Amino acid sequence: MFENVLGQPAVDQIREDIQSGRLAPSMLFFGPPASGKGTAALELARALSCENTGSPAPWNCTCSSCTFHRFLASLDLLILGPRSFAPEISAARAAFLREPGSAAASMLFVRSVRKLLARFSPVLMEDDPKLGKLSPLLASLEDDMNDLELALRDGKPDIEKISDSVVKNAFKLETDGVGDHIPIGRVRRAAYWSHLAPSGRRKTLLIENADRMQESARNSLLKILEEPPETLTIILTSLRREAILPTILSRLRPYRFLRRDAPVEEEVIRRVFRGSLPEQGRMEAGGLISAYLDSFLPLSGDKLYALAAFFTAGLARTTAHSLRKRGISALPEELVHLGQYAARIAEKDGLGRSEDIREIAPQILAATGNFEARSFPRFLNALLSLVSAAFREGPGKPGFIAYIEIWRKNTGEADAAAGTWNQSPGLALERLFFGLRGDMVSVVLGISLERV
Repeated sequence: MFENVLGQPAVDQIREDIQSGRLAPSMLFFGPPASGKGTAALELARALSCENTGSPAPWNCTCSSCTFHRFLASLDLLILGPRSFAPEISAARAAFLREPGSAAASMLFVRSVRKLLARFSPVLMEDDPKLGKLSPLLASLEDDMNDLELALRDGKPDIEKISDSVVKNAFKLETDGVGDHIPIGRVRRAAYWSHLAPSGRRKTLLIENADRMQESARNSLLKILEEPPETLTIILTSLRREAILPTILSRLRPYRFLRRDAPVEEEVIRRVFRGSLPEQGRMEAGGLISAYLDSFLPLSGDKLYALAAFFTAGLARTTAHSLRKRGISALPEELVHLGQYAARIAEKDGLGRSEDIREIAPQILAATGNFEARSFPRFLNALLSLVSAAFREGPGKPGFIAYIEIWRKNTGEADAAAGTWNQSPGLALERLFFGLRGDMVSVVLGISLERV
């Protein structure tokens, strides 16, 4: 049990609670990205459903329940919640192609795709308005997975071609079908499923990034937590404990997952993904697993950061132009510093100079493949990281805090527009540009930040 979760003390406490009979029916696993929260939740679901009650549910248990759980095909497991799938799928495919004859590498790849497909379970998608649009893509991906299974069984040589199709369809499905928030409809369907009798010993409802629920969805979840069925285990995950609504948090037993030390993260990369970090990666203080996974994406974090700098430099120039038109000759030091900082990074990456969003947006969209593999949220994070880094390096002024808040507010709105309201990334990018410019001009002119 939990053999596949390395270097994480939280699982020791969970194991203890299972063995002592003190395991709570509803739990929260919280901690930084790539700390093993999701893996531990899936492993707990398998262990609680294991048919060999006299054993500690080892990973290689041969009971039918454990077999279905290992391949994320159990009818007693329901998974929902937004997250990024492309990095793990890409890294798992690389491991699979390096060792196509390895059962562990094959399972790693299959599980990475099944985590995505689980979000489109018939239980969750019944009467969903997106289903009609997504059905052909879901069918294609399922066909790819079946072809992959047959190719592995029969030793066919076209495994790489099939895996290419799997990744292509998986990226498309994530882009078109995975939002950034949990709608109430999904939680209501999960609630109905929760009250049905399990096929085996126990059912598990896993909600990842539970803090991204819409308010109505939180209220629906609260009803399940208040009176959970006896055969149901509920596991929520979140980056931060305090991000969970207090009324929900009070009904959960929290388990804190820590960021693992760099040597442990390297061991995870070596043993799970059968890979290794470049030498420069070994010098980082933390987050090695996330960095390793992102390195397999078609759009690297470094490229997104450079594009964020290109966007920011252009925005700073057009904001300065707007201020001069309003008679402000002495530009704020914060704005000048931000523009210069971003311009150096953008120009170092060979990106030109522009202050026209009609030139900036098309260039960013072309470079990102219209933000394929749901890279728009990563771009927004890159923007926030860039602005924070710029102000950390600049002279300490109280005005910097106001600028950071402006960027947080506007990137949050852009994230919601694209993830919740399905606005195209291109339109969300333009609105972000004009929203930031308007708010920064307003700060300088002393006008209220509230838009009319």
